Amino acid sequence: MSARPLAGFALAAALFGGSNAAAQDHDMEEMRQHLKAHHGGQTFSYIEGERLEYRSNDGEPAFLWDAQGWWGGDVNKLWLKTEGEYNFFTDEWEEAELQALWSRAVTAFFDFQAGVRHDFTPGATRTFGVVGVQGLAPYLFEVDAALFVSGAGDVSARVETEYELLLTQRLILQPRAELSFEFQELPSVELGSGLSSVALGGRLRYEIKREFAPYVGVSWERALGDTADFKRAAGKTPGALSFVAGIRFWY
Repeated sequence: MSARPLAGFALAAALFGGSNAAAQDHDMEEMRQHLKAHHGGQTFSYIEGERLEYRSNDGEPAFLWDAQGWWGGDVNKLWLKTEGEYNFFTDEWEEAELQALWSRAVTAFFDFQAGVRHDFTPGATRTFGVVGVQGLAPYLFEVDAALFVSGAGDVSARVETEYELLLTQRLILQPRAELSFEFQELPSVELGSGLSSVALGGRLRYEIKREFAPYVGVSWERALGDTADFKRAAGKTPGALSFVAGIRFWY
């Protein structure tokens, strides 16, 4: 055997054997971590103001917000969601809530979510446990459905769905529907059992940038059944048709 192959064997032994084995394992682990960090192991964040709008509310103007955001990786995330409404006419908070949720991807298009929700509305402050799903249904319908259980054992549910119809690349029509259900009667917070309220609307937005879009639209809300009766007894109107104008943003 010539001296050149022998020299090659000696070099291989020096690089991969003996005292260099630990160093090689360390280098391989660094490579694995590098690949993980750049191919799915990163953490990301996202914030979206879905609805920040003025509502005419049949002569009782109001401001409504609906925002959410998350932080995490491809599979597990921390979600924060908040929504509420302030009535300028009565100078009162109609509703205000915050949710903190752990979210885990269970399919390519849907996440399972669980956590807590707290309502800050004066006179109706309550805390709930939350379980639900959020994602993209067939035909590109966005769905957010959740079941709520209060500290007193009261159970309710809410289903929201939206669809985006691209009229042009920047002009987008977004129909929206929201259904709320109560599994028991709660006169103290003006809620009857069954389907308690429905909200339907459509918003036409123009994306000046993908991340920022003003919009106009209409929204119709209606309390149903015993919930409507409770609101009438409290001197409130059970339904309203609103012109809305606002902004949507994300980053």
